Amino acid sequence: MPMPQILRNKNLATKFQILVEVAANQPNVQQKYVAQKLGVSSQAVSEYINELVKDGWLVSDGRSRYRVTRDGVNWLLNAFRELREYSTFVEKAVTNIAVCAAVAGCDLSAGQAVALKMKDGLLYATAAGKAARGKTATGTAIADARKGEDVGVSNIEGIVELAMGKVTVLAVPDIQGGGSKSTDLAVLKRELGKKGPVGAIGIEAFTALRGIGVEPHYFYGVSEAAIEAAQSGLSFLIVCAHDQIPHLLARLREENVDYELVDLRRGEGSR
Repeated sequence: MPMPQILRNKNLATKFQILVEVAANQPNVQQKYVAQKLGVSSQAVSEYINELVKDGWLVSDGRSRYRVTRDGVNWLLNAFRELREYSTFVEKAVTNIAVCAAVAGCDLSAGQAVALKMKDGLLYATAAGKAARGKTATGTAIADARKGEDVGVSNIEGIVELAMGKVTVLAVPDIQGGGSKSTDLAVLKRELGKKGPVGAIGIEAFTALRGIGVEPHYFYGVSEAAIEAAQSGLSFLIVCAHDQIPHLLARLREENVDYELVDLRRGEGSR
């Protein structure tokens, strides 16, 4: 997951902190107070505030009276969302260093050396011989577990090999373009022959799937489910109404997820 921009740019990080302080205390905000909170000089805060006003993220209603603009609020919320997502990513990464959960690929005993590998989007732990050291991720089972049970693994070394999954986006006409009635159901059925969970975005996509007797696995939170699946090495198919395509593709690009776009309008079937 890419690091948020405000963690890579000191200027943006400081602007973020200043906007938060102004938002929490507006409209009467003393630059001296903000400087003390941030541990910087009042002159530096003054320069940053001037930049924020030029950016359109802050307005001044007079001496020591500042207010965060709508654009400033939107930027704050976007930055906060990125920080929250990255925080979750970091928490998972740190937790996994200590102890992670895996599916026991065979009967295991506490203290036994295990090899870790991804299979069908799940992490599996199997008995590891000496030859596995240095060739794959390894660890130690922290408890007894039978095949198929969950088991904690500690002392993890190495990196679990993982090939990112691919998302296939099947674009159906939105209602202005004819909806499911203008969808090439034969191509849709052919594409669904590929393995992977199926998600539907939009009523048009849902009814197109119903038209070939298929119920989607996901109808809500589809883009996030697809991203998480791809990051776990699984392929995913999304049937999506055409007017929702730009937002979906932007989200996939944001997470560097590989995708293929198939147009399901009758007579199209193009990639």
